[in-house]
Amino acid sequence: MKKVFFLFAFAFVLSFTSKAQIVYSCDSKYDADVKVYVADSKYDADLIVYKCSSKYDADGNKGLWFFADSKYDAHKIVYFVDSKYDADLIIYFSDSKYDAEWRNSSKQHLMY
Repeated sequence: MKKVFFLFAFAFVLSFTSKAQIVYSCDSKYDADVKVYVADSKYDADLIVYKCSSKYDADGNKGLWFFADSKYDAHKIVYFVDSKYDADLIIYFSDSKYDAEWRNSSKQHLMY
């Protein structure tokens, strides 16, 4: 019984850590999972993003992103496009982690 409980607890914890927003910025849109455009205003964005300095701070699908040095360490590979019409997701970079949030929840599935 204890073994089943520990396996369940491990799976539960793992499900939360697998949704962390560790991203890698690639050089080709064909290698990307999501094409991203950076808006000048947070009111134009689908997601307000805060760049974390540690991968342990990139918690959940809330806009707290940590940029990995390798695509193999990332959960999502993004490509930054020059036009919002080419983007799957429009983001705005905030200086405060408390501003990080989804403004358009219909696009939230892109970062899972």
